[in-house]
Amino acid sequence: MSSEADAMIDFDDKCCASCGIAANDDIKLKNCTACHLVKYCGVKCQREHRSKHKRECKKRAAELHDEILFKQPESSHHGDCPICCLPLSLDAQKSGMMTCCSKQICKGCSYANAMREIRESLEQKCPFCRHPLQSKDEDFGQNLMRRAEANDPVAMREMGKRRRNKGDYGKAFEYWKKAAELGDSDAHFQISVFYQDGKGGEKDVKKAIYHAEQAAIGGHPRARFYLGYEELRNKRIERAMKHLIIAARLGHDASLKSLREQINIFISEEDFAAALRAHQAALDATKSPQRVAGEAFYAKHQK
Repeated sequence: MSSEADAMIDFDDKCCASCGIAANDDIKLKNCTACHLVKYCGVKCQREHRSKHKRECKKRAAELHDEILFKQPESSHHGDCPICCLPLSLDAQKSGMMTCCSKQICKGCSYANAMREIRESLEQKCPFCRHPLQSKDEDFGQNLMRRAEANDPVAMREMGKRRRNKGDYGKAFEYWKKAAELGDSDAHFQISVFYQDGKGGEKDVKKAIYHAEQAAIGGHPRARFYLGYEELRNKRIERAMKHLIIAARLGHDASLKSLREQINIFISEEDFAAALRAHQAALDATKSPQRVAGEAFYAKHQK
């Protein structure tokens, strides 16, 4: 980099990009919140400089957004079971949410807890918080409501699903919106589906994509899958493949199947093989002898 360029960067870092005033003890400069490339001494200077900075700002903001969007999440939005600390499966049948504490518990830990209670003739309690278990759906609803009133995003999301299942899309949306504001990735995905389908309101692809992106950043593979197909539909192939690869690496079967169909068309055999290995590793990470026993036990007794 030339000395002239270095001087320019140093100038941008220490002086207001609009009026050129230098930072000192009395004047504190603030970054442009969108691109972080330049600094301003105040809102007035930022507004005056907007026309000159707009194009560069928009380009850099898009780059920063993509850096976050296409970063491989460490785990899916489900996270780990809080008891055994192994990743939770994407299969909803292999875990369950405890309405007393809003924790998602794998079937292996639920099974181990149930066997201990049977063996020692103990009262049935939550494997995580030890709250006595309720047997009625009304009690489940009351627990969820209490958690939702305490600003628990998981409970809000689940209350939204209950309202949706009863056809109350307006109330469902309210719950999901609050949960999304508190950072719940699945709530963002539910809102995205809401805008995709247009149930309870008008379809809005732009808002659907925004909320799907927020969910995807949080590790939601179904949101990635949707984004991948939106990019394919708009012929942005490279971006589409990135989304599908990230989702496949999280263990998402549909994304892996889609990638398999694109071998030697939009994805190389080597890239597919890498995605396949990561997909299998993600599935293997969710398995344990205790979970296998628990899943078999519940499958047998729920028939």
